[in-house]
Amino acid sequence: MLLLGPPVLLFALITWQVVVDGPLVDLDERLSRALVHPDRASELLADLGNVQVALPVLVIALAYAAWHGRAGGLDRWWLPPAAGAAVMVLVPVLVAPLKEWTDRPGTPAVPPAVGYYPSGHTATAVVAYGAATLLLLPLLRSPAVRRVLVVACAALVAGASYGLVRRGYHWPLDVAASWCLGAVLLICLSLLVSRSSRRRSAGAPSRRTGPS
Repeated sequence: MLLLGPPVLLFALITWQVVVDGPLVDLDERLSRALVHPDRASELLADLGNVQVALPVLVIALAYAAWHGRAGGLDRWWLPPAAGAAVMVLVPVLVAPLKEWTDRPGTPAVPPAVGYYPSGHTATAVVAYGAATLLLLPLLRSPAVRRVLVVACAALVAGASYGLVRRGYHWPLDVAASWCLGAVLLICLSLLVSRSSRRRSAGAPSRRTGPS
């Protein structure tokens, strides 16, 4: 549970700076001006945070985790997939009110509007790819495959984040705040999945000895 502290505090700090237009916002805007360079590559990378792209990846992972758990005869096989779906549902539930409350304008690269903080696309990418990874990791036996999965998840999130900033769809702080928000949701999911796995391991009979 101590892992929740740093992302929660960092998210609170960034949000406070955005609301009061503090010094971090000035640095954020200067950094954005240095990074923004709209092109086709940044557009494609930003699309990794679209619901139409990220959500199917999570749905496949949810379905596989549910099928694997049920086929294995595990108790509460539905719990990890249900938790993975729940954290994804929480993304718009949390992001939408924050956008309305902070009312942050967009970068000069987008039409004049408000409601850019935090980045919904980044939060979608973090939670969808991250939740899919957390659900699949316990089902993979090969350490090499597990490492590839984690690296792929990190690459997708990093690519989406870079594309959103490079294209000018979001300020860097919008993206950083969504990393924090996504981290909180994924830590909660990880705790639930790990506890569920421990309960199954403790209650499952040994394959060698059979039921006592």
